[in-house]
Amino acid sequence: MLVIKDLNKSYDTGKSKLHVLKGIDLSIDEGEFVSIMGSSGSGKSTLLNIIGILDEKDTGIYELDGIPIEHLSEIKAAEYRSKFLGFIFQSFNLIGYKTALENVALPLYYQNIGRKERNERAMEYLAKVGLAEWATHLPNELSGGQKQRVAIARALITDPKVILADEPTGALDSKTTYDIMKLLQEINRGGKTIIVVTHEPDVAAETKRNVILKDGIIESDEFITQRVLE
Repeated sequence: MLVIKDLNKSYDTGKSKLHVLKGIDLSIDEGEFVSIMGSSGSGKSTLLNIIGILDEKDTGIYELDGIPIEHLSEIKAAEYRSKFLGFIFQSFNLIGYKTALENVALPLYYQNIGRKERNERAMEYLAKVGLAEWATHLPNELSGGQKQRVAIARALITDPKVILADEPTGALDSKTTYDIMKLLQEINRGGKTIIVVTHEPDVAAETKRNVILKDGIIESDEFITQRVLE
């Protein structure tokens, strides 16, 4: 599903180059549930941005579903993001003046799907995350957990190959974190590949594989006994 070999990424700070990722090797198969952990500055956000086709590697190989990801125009990058990836963010990234239904339906608008079908599918996915009755509510009328459920429904509506979740529980309390991770486990059991970036060991324990970055290299990569939430 996802293959990375000898991947390097540096940034020019003006006075010198900051080598953020240093020869990363990482393969993730379809249906895996992987957490990427590391302290601030470890490179985990940079790695997620490259996987999400939001940033470009300097050298190395990155293949997504067998397709080399390199030298893409912005139009092609956007096409691949829409086709292959769904995103969940710590800050939800919902549009404040649009209802929950409209937020979930938005990715389909960019795929030129008609309004009636967009809304029908958005309602279906809101129901899957337990929010059908909140479809007409604006984000400021929703709790943090409800906002994240809307964001999850939006990420799923295009049926992406991979869900990328960047600190998806970082803005949530412990009870809501439990509920969101339980939902992600259910989605993963349905066969969806999920990659979570987190700094929380409790969240990582609820995935099936932990990848730990330190100073731009993979310090450890191991399958774990997942703590299944009931």
